[in-house]
Amino acid sequence: MATPPNDLAGQVDVRPADGSEKVDPDREITVDTRAKGSRITDVVVTDASGRQVRGRLSPRGEHWRSNTSLAAGVRYTVRVQLITREGDTGLGAFGFTTAPADKLLRATFGPEGKRYGVGQPITAQLSHKVSDRAARAVVERGLRVSSHPQHTGRWYWVDDRTLHYRPREYWPAHATVTVHSNLHGVRIQEGLHGGSSRPLSFTTGDRVEAVVDAAAHRMTVHRNGRTVRSIPVTTGKPGFATRNGTKVVLSQEETVRMTGSSIGIPAGSADSYDLQVRWATRVTWSGEYVHAAPWSTGNHGVANVSHGCTGMGTEAARWFFNLVRPGDLITVINSEGEQMTPFDNGFGDWNLTWEQWRRGSAVEQETALRESTAPARLSPQTT
Repeated sequence: MATPPNDLAGQVDVRPADGSEKVDPDREITVDTRAKGSRITDVVVTDASGRQVRGRLSPRGEHWRSNTSLAAGVRYTVRVQLITREGDTGLGAFGFTTAPADKLLRATFGPEGKRYGVGQPITAQLSHKVSDRAARAVVERGLRVSSHPQHTGRWYWVDDRTLHYRPREYWPAHATVTVHSNLHGVRIQEGLHGGSSRPLSFTTGDRVEAVVDAAAHRMTVHRNGRTVRSIPVTTGKPGFATRNGTKVVLSQEETVRMTGSSIGIPAGSADSYDLQVRWATRVTWSGEYVHAAPWSTGNHGVANVSHGCTGMGTEAARWFFNLVRPGDLITVINSEGEQMTPFDNGFGDWNLTWEQWRRGSAVEQETALRESTAPARLSPQTT
């Protein structure tokens, strides 16, 4: 196992400060090193729906500044990676919330409208916290999702400000999905009424699913129910085993720099690496990808030697990169790794059963409570 990375508390100066509330959305985010010789290697800023805030890192890695505006009434997480002058790795996560634009409840829907795979969840980021179950049910009923062809789906409350929506099964292929709010003017709770929210529409493409069998060292790719290719792969070795479960493609990069320090491997150790990786399809925010791995060709289809990613030959990785899009599905089976979590490391929504998903709905909770407290119906007696 790799040595756990150091906590970044006291090593970097993040502004807005961790835990800040009602931050001006026009304010920039800054990250600065405090110790001489330390350098920042990566900064990822996301809101609860996974949208990233872009920024620029100084050439020497001493400063990072955001260069895109923030949304109002949104919770942001700032994840920082740093290497000290002594070569120690530091990882840290900091959070703050921007001020709402007004006292009305608004919903920001995601993903940003375009074409996605059939596994893409819908997200709703609320401008105010809603914790009361009855108030949540009001909000949930006012957030309407429709598709053509039709589907059955439900909202799930991830936290007081974040909802995810998914169908019982995956979205139909080549569907049009729309989401809008009917909450304008509706009383949510004391002092909070619904405001206007921008609607969202996107379409789905083919149904593309990849199944990575870590024990068999193969990835099988299906398109619209038909197997189109079987690819020899390598997955995470002992100590770095790839997570089991279904993951949704988050983003894609033709070339991405991958370092051992980003996952807590000390610089200079036997497992340390610093690589420019081609045809990288990202499936977790913590750095799990499907990508080309020409340095381990002899192990493809034979052994698991990676640090958690799924690696394959360059030609196969490029083919896969050009086939998939955000929202497509990759399921890992038979790995020694942990289970993919539902919400904190990407879109693991499909790892909950439909019954588990329904229990996250305030409307379902309200219905269950009403049924459990209803008077029992007595059958007529026969004499």
